[in-house]
Formats: sequence, C-alpha cells, structure tokens
Amino acid sequence: MDKLIKSLLGTLIFGLTLSNISAAETEALKSAVETKLQGQNDVVTSQKKVDSLVEQTRDLAQEYRNAIRKSNSLGTYNTQLAKLIKQQKKDLNAIKRQLDNVEETQRSIVPLMLKMIDTLGKFVGLDIPFLLEERQQRVASLKEIMDRPDVTLPEKYRRIMESYQIEMEYGRTIESYTDTIKMDDKEYTVDILRVGRLLMTFQTLDGNVSGTWDKEFNAWKKLPSEYNRSIKQGLQIAKKQAPPELIKLPVNVAGK
Repeated sequence: MDKLIKSLLGTLIFGLTLSNISAAETEALKSAVETKLQGQNDVVTSQKKVDSLVEQTRDLAQEYRNAIRKSNSLGTYNTQLAKLIKQQKKDLNAIKRQLDNVEETQRSIVPLMLKMIDTLGKFVGLDIPFLLEERQQRVASLKEIMDRPDVTLPEKYRRIMESYQIEMEYGRTIESYTDTIKMDDKEYTVDILRVGRLLMTFQTLDGNVSGTWDKEFNAWKKLPSEYNRSIKQGLQIAKKQAPPELIKLPVNVAGK
C-alpha cells in the first residue's frame, strides 16, 4: 500500500513537473501527499492497536469466564466439604457418647462380674467335692483375668458365663473318673461315680469297698457291701461300657 502511494506520488510529481508547475508548488503538493500518507499509516497502526486490544479483551473475557467456572466449582466443593465436616463432627460426637456409655457400663458391670466369680467360688466350696481341683482352678483363672488389661471386658464376661454353664451341665450329667480320697484316716485310690449333683459314690479298684459322700458331715462314708454290684454297674454305665438301666444307689444315706 505504501509502495503504491509512493509510486503514485512520484508519477504525480513528475507529471506536474512536465506541466511547468513551479518548484514551490511541487514541494507543497509533495508535503501534502506525505502528510496524507502518514495519516493513513497512523490509521493502520491504530487499527492494529485496536485489533490487539480486542484480542486482549477477548482473552481477558475467556479468563474471566474460566475463573467464574472455577469459582463455581470451588464453591460447590467447599459446600460439600462443609457438609462432610459437619457430618464427621456428628459422628465423632456419637462415638464419644458411645465411649462414655461404655465407660459407664464398665463401672457398673465390673463389680457385678466380681460378685459372680465370688458366688461361683462359694458354690464350688459348698457343693459335693467332685473334680474339686479342676473347678477351683477355673474360679482362680477367672479372678486372674479380671486383673489383666489385655483381656477385653466382653471376653471376661464370656469366660464367666462359660464357667457357669459348665457348672450347670454337671447337674445334668453322669460321669466317672479315678481319684484319691481319704476316709477314716486312710487314703484310697478309687473310681468315682457322680450322678448329677444328686450323689457321689466311690468304689475301690478291686471292687471290694464302696462308699458315698455324706453331705451332712462333709465326709466319705463306707457303704454296705450290698451296694458294690449296683455301684459297679453305675460305673460301667458312666464309662459307656454298659447300656443305661435302673440301679440301686444310696441316695438317702445321709443322716442315717
């Protein structure tokens, strides 16, 4: 464009020169044309600036829209985060209340558990003396775990209830085992026959001497030889060496 204008300017000046226009007039015309040309150049420059500003404005507008979208997303995230934090606070408060309840329960249940163990120990001491060492050891074990911090409260309670269940089962079972007893200042190795908690009898290994536990005197008492056969039958039934049958046992000898 500039080259074209300059070419036209040269041609115009050359033509005017040929037309005998004075040098002053020619110079004035040249100046006017150059001024016009400069004005056009300024317009082009200004247009470029305008175009650049428009582009910058467009970029800024896009950045603004992006910022708005990010702001909206951030606002949504913050709202969701606030809800989450609020729910977590509720959950923490609920857990704290549960822990408080657990502590309160422990304070109330531990004395009860200790009392249950003490009652069980007294019961074993007053009961007929079958499997006495085993049962006393079970009670001692319960007392021991109550002092152990590594055993949870539910496990302690489970062990206590298990021991009570075992004692209850004794009242519904018949069993035999070999033990050493003391009667009339003499020790005997005998077979013990226990029928629930109803009675506990014994018979020496040779089958010649039989006896029963006298609840009234808390001592072993010798039985008449007529019981030898029935007690032997009872031992065989308890050992599953014979089928169940009715046998004569000294249930009411206490007090005779």
